Amino acid sequence: MITAGGDLPAEVRQLDWYHTIELAPGVVTPGWHDTRPVVEQVPFPQSLAGMRCLDVGTFDGFWAFEMERRGAAEVVAIDVPDPKQWDWPVDSSAEVMEIIGRRKGTGSGFEIAHRALRSSVRRVDCSAYDVDENGLGRFDLIYLGSLLVHLRDPVRALMRLRAVCDGSMIVVDGIDLLLSLLLPRRPVATFDGRGRPWWWYPNVAGLRGLVEAGGFEVVAGPRRIYMPPGAGQPLASFHPRLLATRAGRHALVVATRGDPHAVLVARPRAVPSQPAVPTTADGS
Repeated sequence: MITAGGDLPAEVRQLDWYHTIELAPGVVTPGWHDTRPVVEQVPFPQSLAGMRCLDVGTFDGFWAFEMERRGAAEVVAIDVPDPKQWDWPVDSSAEVMEIIGRRKGTGSGFEIAHRALRSSVRRVDCSAYDVDENGLGRFDLIYLGSLLVHLRDPVRALMRLRAVCDGSMIVVDGIDLLLSLLLPRRPVATFDGRGRPWWWYPNVAGLRGLVEAGGFEVVAGPRRIYMPPGAGQPLASFHPRLLATRAGRHALVVATRGDPHAVLVARPRAVPSQPAVPTTADGS
């Protein structure tokens, strides 16, 4: 049970964390990933003053709090707290759903971090599929991180985000490193969809293709980055048998370099099947 307050280190120890966040001097959450070293590789403007920002799939809130730290006028963070509402494949076992869902913690990590950081970020229980201007408003900057690989219909989600984006969107998502090296220009993806909420792992070109299919124009990137593992992620030790499977090779890359991702910046483009995106008075 999460304590009501007062003993922050004790609260941190009670949860499995996805993000590594420094909540106070000497109090750092033991996340699955430690995204702090790659912040400067993600092309945020140095100042987000006056901007309304959306963090899609916020989990513990690291990127939402980062946008707030950069001076955003308002940050809205959305996620789906109930693991039963995720895009599970039909053959997912109850045991796997419980194990993976436990890390989510129904948003408890976000709540602890929000309180410790004295944040003003507004968290909303909302799926990327349900993003709507009437419910959330419009945004100058959208951050979409490590989510598309978990969605059964990533293009549908991107189209919903396009409908509320007045400025740009930063996408950081997992990639298949081997396909990216072997087929740098051809958009392809591996398909999972078996037992776990991981559906697609595109190569770098495939990630770009997904974003473009959702009605965006890529204006910067994509380029590879590696998400460092955090203190909460057990790392694989080398064994020849790991080289025999895609999962094993991925585990070795994570242990030695980090989790392969790609980052890009995109802007909504006018497409015949959707209404034109509003422009500012100067036409930008």
